[in-house]
Amino acid sequence: MKDTAKHQGLRNQLVKVLQEKGITDKNVLEAIRKIPRHLFLNSSFEDYAYQDKAFPIGAGQTISQPYTVAFQTQLLEIKKDYKILEIGTGSGYQTAVLCLMGAKVFSIERQNELFKQTSALLPKLGIRPKHLTFGDGYKGLPGFAPFDGVIVTAGAPYVPQALMAQLKIGGRLVIPIGDDVQVMTLFIRKNETQFEKHELGEFRFVPLLEDKN
Repeated sequence: MKDTAKHQGLRNQLVKVLQEKGITDKNVLEAIRKIPRHLFLNSSFEDYAYQDKAFPIGAGQTISQPYTVAFQTQLLEIKKDYKILEIGTGSGYQTAVLCLMGAKVFSIERQNELFKQTSALLPKLGIRPKHLTFGDGYKGLPGFAPFDGVIVTAGAPYVPQALMAQLKIGGRLVIPIGDDVQVMTLFIRKNETQFEKHELGEFRFVPLLEDKN
């Protein structure tokens, strides 16, 4: 599992691309600068790992393009030791970004094949989320709630109420909503019953699947 000076140089170039596209959070950029994205991809994609593109990772899923990862992460406004719920562990790349920023990450993956792969990979890279689980992301993790932030890394046809309920007051939910094309949506919990909603442009994600059976 090599990470060479060439890989580091390519990451530096990627960070410049993300800055040009409007990513300003220094902690997000630094995490992307440090994490060897090529190790989260099939080796046949290694030469393309630091392009700002999504790639297939198996089980019909993709690793999001770095800009999307950075954009969603920036919206969470993470501080050290924030509890973050991630819906859709996937390759573990987004998980790694959150962990490197000092978040306590609780992550759910519905595809058992990916769950097993990622559970084995992350410790090898020295990345230790608080909790990885195989399950239904629509239900969240009520046993670990409330969370400072929730990030959904697949397209949801609607906002799962369970995820809204598991946010702290002041917490932020970042979720792409829609069927073919999704609108990136930020919800900020103002009190027990009220949420502030922001719509932040169109993205494309694989669908968020319900029920693991």
